[in-house]
Amino acid sequence: MKFLCVLCVCCGASLVAAALEREAFTIAKYDLQITLEPAQQRLGARGKITLRNDSAQPQRIVALQLSSSLNWRSIRVDGKPVQYVSQPYISDIDHTGALSEAIVTLPVAIKPKDSVEVEIGYEGVIPLNATRLTRIGVPEEVAKHSSWDQISPSFTAVRGAGYVAWYPITTEAADFSEGNSLFEVADRWKKREQDSSMKLALGTSAGTDDASPMLLCNGTWMSADTGGGAPHYHWGTCEYGRFASVTPTFAMADYNHQDQSKTPLYLFSFPGHEAGAATYSSALDPAMRFVTGWFGTPSAPVAIADLADPHSPPFESGNLLMVSLAAEDSKLAGINVVHELVHSALPSSRPWVFEGLAHFAEAVYRQEQGGREAALDLLGLHRAAFLESEKEVSAALQKNAVQKITAQKSVGQPLIATFDETYYRSKAAYVWWMLRDMIGDDALKQAIGKYRAEDDKDPKYVQQLIESAAKRDLGWFFDDWVYQDRGLPDFRVQSVHPWKTEKDVQMITVTLENLGNAGAEVPFKILFEGGEFTKRIEVRAQATGTTRIELPGAPSEVVVNDGSVPESDLTNNEFTVPALIPER
Repeated sequence: MKFLCVLCVCCGASLVAAALEREAFTIAKYDLQITLEPAQQRLGARGKITLRNDSAQPQRIVALQLSSSLNWRSIRVDGKPVQYVSQPYISDIDHTGALSEAIVTLPVAIKPKDSVEVEIGYEGVIPLNATRLTRIGVPEEVAKHSSWDQISPSFTAVRGAGYVAWYPITTEAADFSEGNSLFEVADRWKKREQDSSMKLALGTSAGTDDASPMLLCNGTWMSADTGGGAPHYHWGTCEYGRFASVTPTFAMADYNHQDQSKTPLYLFSFPGHEAGAATYSSALDPAMRFVTGWFGTPSAPVAIADLADPHSPPFESGNLLMVSLAAEDSKLAGINVVHELVHSALPSSRPWVFEGLAHFAEAVYRQEQGGREAALDLLGLHRAAFLESEKEVSAALQKNAVQKITAQKSVGQPLIATFDETYYRSKAAYVWWMLRDMIGDDALKQAIGKYRAEDDKDPKYVQQLIESAAKRDLGWFFDDWVYQDRGLPDFRVQSVHPWKTEKDVQMITVTLENLGNAGAEVPFKILFEGGEFTKRIEVRAQATGTTRIELPGAPSEVVVNDGSVPESDLTNNEFTVPALIPER
């Protein structure tokens, strides 16, 4: 009989789990105290979260999720324990490839838009784990370089949801092997929690060693020690006013801290990486001058922290960049420092502004060092990140056009609303670069100089600043590239007509066609005997643009787009000019 009762409870829980709306609730506020025990790789947490019902129906059941290596210990409402069933839930939103899910029955149903405060306690270990990558065929050694999150005696660094669910989340399952499943789930979660706030008290026992480990996070940070000589406790508080595009992250290690007293940049490196740290220090002064000239004086604290594994890819979120300082690459150091200082100088709650401008700044800085081609090569590294997604958008728009669908659900990822990193970092960098090419450095600097995060409430705020500085209507551009996702342009040379005037002056008429659904002002180059000539022309979506140019020599080739405008097809950008046949 006892076995039968247990079986009934389990079956009931399974039915509830299958029927519940896992994304009905949003966690609007976190107030957590986190204790780290590096020697045991352990994390313990207690605190409160505020759940808001964002569904259209009253909800009494909520699914709270943590990394599968963590275990729920206590869930209470109004000081009283509530009923919950804990179960594993397969999802690649965590590095282990699974979550520890608590299906909680609240005392009363929560009405739409109402909230309830829940007291929670959980604990467990966070070792290095690359399961979600190895099970889709990534070699273990390669996977471990990417999934570097861990708590350990020598190095602790743990990124938030999307990497490690070390704080509670509420999501549907995400699967790396199913197309964009992981990114779609993560993007929905980020969008729901964009205005959520978090307050952390992070601490670890430092034993009897007077040398305390450096404890860092990517929010507003304060730290201190308690005790001295005797066993003492190293702790810190970390706050996030709102998540926006920030992934809450903490790190702890015996870092060397280089005092940059005249700047807001903090540099943390491992012993043995002094040469790499010196490279970053040397990059600071020129980066400060550049950023101040473009974006204003950096003032908010930002940090660059060393990664223990020199083969690990860097990670950047909010005011923290984690990158290996083992290498002594001055170019990389320069653009990394520029990126962080832009964040310091120009805060914004809009990801496409905050991150897009920082990546744009990297390219402009690279141009100052190595010329326009070097800058476009750097930008080109971003193109692949969103190219395939944009091809899918173009295909969907084409299908709608064929079926004559006019009233349709928005497709793609409009920059103004996206939480997809490939868009608000990579595509946004191109958008800022194209704006610069169209209106010039002085006008763009003027617009950026007037930007104030607290005033950025209207979606058209940035457009209005730029139009005011440029004295130019750019509504069509913002509609194609910021407010909507219309895919990418596709330029080709439709026709070229070389001719000579009665006074034997060489002329050429060029018509460019844009086969795509997004317009742009694109540069094109005409090669002629003895040199080349570059001009820009605006070509709207599904339209043509024609211009007439006087040349000092006979033209031989026309090449549209130097790489400054991302487009879907670069194979049709060259046109050989037929030789001019003399009139008889």
